[in-house]
Amino acid sequence: MKKLSKLFKSTLLMLSIVLVSTLSYAGNKGTKAVETVVFKVEMDCMGCAGKIEKNIPFEKGVKKLDVDFKAQKVSISYRTDKTNKENLKKAIEKLKFKVEEIKL
Repeated sequence: MKKLSKLFKSTLLMLSIVLVSTLSYAGNKGTKAVETVVFKVEMDCMGCAGKIEKNIPFEKGVKKLDVDFKAQKVSISYRTDKTNKENLKKAIEKLKFKVEEIKL
């Protein structure tokens, strides 16, 4: 009976540790800062907009991307711990577009 009690206590302790560490990790996950930047991008056609929509979401830290061909604007929400405005601007420039940040 003592062995069963000891086994139960150790199992309960292990489950408690797993539960606390899981809750701790889940709590930290939502605290990452997200910012949004808007760029004026010279796009000639809908294919240009598609090129941006296809490539930029794969940049590190990008959470949301909106491309407005008519207004010639690209809005990007990103995690500040993964990337910054300059990296995102360079990523669009690598696709051969002229890019300028619009201050909000």
